[in-house]
Amino acid sequence: MAPAERPRGSGPAGPEHPAPAERPRVSVVGLGPAGPEHLAPAAREAMAGAAAAFLRTSRHPAAEALTGVPSFDRLYEACPTFEEVYRRIVDELVDAARDAAGGGGTVVYAVPGSPLIAERTVELLRADPRVDVTAVPALSFLDLAWDRLGVDPVASGVRLVDGTGFASQAAGERGPLLVAQCWSRDVLSEVKLSVDAGGDGHEPQVTLLHHLGLPDERVVTVGWWEMDRAMEPDHLTSLWVPRLAVPIAGEVARLEELVRTLRARCPWDREQTHASLARHLLEECYEAVDAITALDRSLGASSVAEGGAGAGPDPVAVADLCEELGDVLFQVVFHSVLASEEGLFTIGDVARGVHRKLVGRHPHVFGDVVADTPDAVVANWEVLKKTEKGRTSVTEGIPTALPALSLATKLQKKATAVGLPEPELGELERTLADALRVPVAGAEAGPWAERFGVALLALADLARRAGVDPEEALRATALALRDRIVAAERLG
Repeated sequence: MAPAERPRGSGPAGPEHPAPAERPRVSVVGLGPAGPEHLAPAAREAMAGAAAAFLRTSRHPAAEALTGVPSFDRLYEACPTFEEVYRRIVDELVDAARDAAGGGGTVVYAVPGSPLIAERTVELLRADPRVDVTAVPALSFLDLAWDRLGVDPVASGVRLVDGTGFASQAAGERGPLLVAQCWSRDVLSEVKLSVDAGGDGHEPQVTLLHHLGLPDERVVTVGWWEMDRAMEPDHLTSLWVPRLAVPIAGEVARLEELVRTLRARCPWDREQTHASLARHLLEECYEAVDAITALDRSLGASSVAEGGAGAGPDPVAVADLCEELGDVLFQVVFHSVLASEEGLFTIGDVARGVHRKLVGRHPHVFGDVVADTPDAVVANWEVLKKTEKGRTSVTEGIPTALPALSLATKLQKKATAVGLPEPELGELERTLADALRVPVAGAEAGPWAERFGVALLALADLARRAGVDPEEALRATALALRDRIVAAERLG
C-alpha cells in the first residue's frame, strides 16, 4: 500500500523534510492618478516601513511627496525598448528583495496609478517564480476618466488598450475604447493612421484626457484627424474613442506586432535590413508561384478524374499555397516595420497606397472610362502608369533584376509598342544558326557569350510571337529533364 500523501505544510521538518524556503517578497503600491493628495495612507505606510523602496518613475505628480526614494528612470535611457526596461526593473527588484530578505524585510515598489491596471512590470513580477508579490490597490486614472466622461464602463462595454500597441490590441474592435499611454504625438499619430476613419464620410470625434486631477487638467473633444495636433501629450494623456466606423484588421495587426517583438528580442531579426531581406522576398515569391502551379495542376487532375465535374482542389495544395502566401505577407510586413522604425512609412501607408493606386488604375470600374476587353484595360493601365510616374520612357519601371528571359520578353513587347521594326522570321533563323555554331576550343569566352545572348534574345522573340512564355517553356522542359534524371536513378 502506498503511503498516505502528506498534506502541504504539515508534519515535522527535518533533514528528509526540510521546511520550504520562503521566497523574497515585493509589495507593490500605487501612487494614484495625480498629485500627493491621491496617495493612499496604506501606500505611505508601506513605503515608510520598507527595507528598500523604489519608484518605477519619478515622472509622476505624487513622486514629489517621496523625496529620496530612488527610481528606475535611468533604464528608460539605457534600454532600446520598453519591454527591456520592464524586464530590467523586475531583475533589479528581485535582487533587492533577496538582499532585504536576509534581514526579514520587504521591498516596496511604487507605480503610477493602480498596480492592478495596465502595469506591465507588475504583470512580469507576478509571473516571476523568484519572488512573492502582494499589491496594495489604489485609485486609478480610470476612476477620474469615467467621472470626466460620464461613462459607466461596465454598462458601456469599454475596452482598455495601450496606445503603443493600439493596432494589435484594438484589432477587430469598433469601440468604445479608452486608450492609455498616449505619451507622445508619435503614439497618437500611430493610433490615427491605424484606422481608416472617416471612410464613410463622417469623421469620428474623440476626446483627449490630459493631466486628470491636476490644476492644468484638460478634457478636449476633437476630430479623428486632429488628435495628434490638439495638444502636447505626455505620460498623463489618454484618449477616449466612443466608436470606430471601421474596425482594425485584426490578423494583419497581430502579425505586425509579432514582427516588432521579433525585432526587439531575436538577434537575427534585429540585424536585418531591407537589403539583407531582398533575396528572402524573392525566394518566398518563387515558392508561392510553385504552390500556385501545384494547386492549378491538382484542380486540372481532379477535373479530369471526375469527367470534367471537378472533385475540388487537393487539400495539401491549398494548405501549401496558404502557407506560402503567408510567407510573402511576412516579408511585406517585415519591410514595412523596418520602414516604420526609420520613420519612412507604415504597413497602413502600404495598404492605403496600393488601394489608391488600384482605384486610380481602374477608371473603367470607378470612373466613366470604357474598357470592355482585357487588352483595353492593359492599354489604359500603361498610359495611366506612365502619366502617374512622370516617365519619359516605356522601359522605366521594368525591373532589371527580372530573370533574363522575362526581361527580354518585356523589352521586346515595349519595342513593338514604340514602333521599332521586328526582324523577319528568316532573319531570326539566320541569327540563331550563326550564333549557335559550335565554338572552337580555346576561343575567347567574351564573343561567344555575346553570340549566345543574341541567340537567346532571338528565341525569346520567336516564343513571344508564337504566344509562348519562354520562361515557362524553359522551366517545363527543364522539369521534364529532371523527371528523366529521377527515372534513370531509379533504374540504377
